Amino acid sequence: MKIAPAIKLSVIIPCWGDPYLQNTIEALLNNSELGDQLEIIPVLDGYWPDKPLRGDHRLRVLHLGKNVGPRSCVNAGVRIARGEFIMRSDAHCDFGKGFDKILTDTCEPNWIIAGIRYFLDPTTWTLMDKDKVIYEKLVTQSIEDKRKFTGYPWRERDQARKDIMIDETMAIQGSVWVMPRAWWDKVIGELDNRYGPHYQDQHEIIFKTWKAGGKMMINKTTWYAHRHSKFTTGTQRITHSGQKDNLQRFYDDWHDYYLEIKRKWRI
Repeated sequence: MKIAPAIKLSVIIPCWGDPYLQNTIEALLNNSELGDQLEIIPVLDGYWPDKPLRGDHRLRVLHLGKNVGPRSCVNAGVRIARGEFIMRSDAHCDFGKGFDKILTDTCEPNWIIAGIRYFLDPTTWTLMDKDKVIYEKLVTQSIEDKRKFTGYPWRERDQARKDIMIDETMAIQGSVWVMPRAWWDKVIGELDNRYGPHYQDQHEIIFKTWKAGGKMMINKTTWYAHRHSKFTTGTQRITHSGQKDNLQRFYDDWHDYYLEIKRKWRI
């Protein structure tokens, strides 16, 4: 009897009506080097696509009965994931060839890891002529009368550490990352919905990882591209302003720890 290969990587894609979901799935499949060791889990957030997703045996569609937001979608996807590693991806991303094998082969047990980030024109599905993002610095900014954490391109570190191919970073955008499933189970548990259905999940997993002795890493030998903000999806629009109380709650909970981290990074 033929035994199915163990799943190496489960890719979880939270999605609410994004028109580029099928493109993202095809980009994952076409650029994968894991073959049948890959599974892709689109989590449909209380909707069905206008056109059914094209079938592939590596695709496991999870439909939620109502709109709950991306944090709960990720939690739901992880619960059914079978992979040794889990990956979170937005529904409008392209990927470098072999991204999945590169990231899983180089990810240590206590790491979160991502590739270099480019900007994607989703209407032509091509990379834009804009500076790529490698390292990011974790900073704070104002949203009306509230505060939030955000990653900011760290160009000085890009230059100073240009010859280090796998290196630690302070922040990521959060649209794509990989971590061992065992690390999620041990350290993350689930994304905390006390912070609302949207936003700050990347900072939550990084803070929890740092507190447990882990690292946030960038592998410069692979990449992904994320839809540039000038291209809208034409679907539900969530604004930082509309989530400002949730952003402030997260900021208040983690601000003191962030100050400790700033001292360690000497910023």
